[in-house]
Amino acid sequence: MTHLVSDVSTMATRSLRLVSRDVDAMITAVVLPVIILLMFVLVFGGAVDIGTDYINYVTPGVILLAAGFGAANTALAVESDMSSGMVDRLRSMPMTAWTVLSGHVVASLVKNLVTTAIVFGVSMALGFRPEASVLEWLAAVGMILLFVGWITWLAALVGVLVRSPDAAGGFSFFVMFLPYVSSAFVPVDTLPSWLRGFAEHQPVTPVIETVRDLLSGGTPATADPTGVAVLAVGWCLGLGLLFAVAAGLAFRARR
Repeated sequence: MTHLVSDVSTMATRSLRLVSRDVDAMITAVVLPVIILLMFVLVFGGAVDIGTDYINYVTPGVILLAAGFGAANTALAVESDMSSGMVDRLRSMPMTAWTVLSGHVVASLVKNLVTTAIVFGVSMALGFRPEASVLEWLAAVGMILLFVGWITWLAALVGVLVRSPDAAGGFSFFVMFLPYVSSAFVPVDTLPSWLRGFAEHQPVTPVIETVRDLLSGGTPATADPTGVAVLAVGWCLGLGLLFAVAAGLAFRARR
């Protein structure tokens, strides 16, 4: 068990070092969510009437959008390891080769913590005023990390299966699309009926609602915050386990 923890730690450190050398990717990961936040708050916010300050409503959605975009970059990193021969080299060394995937997931969690902190900081400068206690803050961050976890395992699976950087990069479009068809930017009941069903029953919506409820303190935005939170955690744990197992099997099968 100790050697597995050591291998994952080594691979995570390697992934973070690779990220630190890619200045363009670092700037994009930080600037893109900030631009999206500014666009929705300053450009669209005045035209959106949801009965509360729009900055308080939209911030959780932007955070998950940024987290999903950051996690999607894992597909590119994993594909690069698979196609460059790095994984073959790791398989020849006295270590558990599949821990390279776990290392990418851990690195993604760390990167997204930084991005989340930056988005929170900018949103507070724009007027975001959460009323959460310390425990509620911790629960909200934990919910975000669960979301990042399953998205990253899905990205790792994509990175193992595809055979080109372009195919891996296409995954980011899918990830960025999900929050738009949810309650991230507008209430679900304002969507067309044919789209509302998907928005209500996809995993991003309960995660956003849970984060929003936690940050609102004692005035939850949903009628059943406990039920929504259980649903969100169930989605994240179930999908995370599914994609982690699938990524591990695909990794073993690919040579």
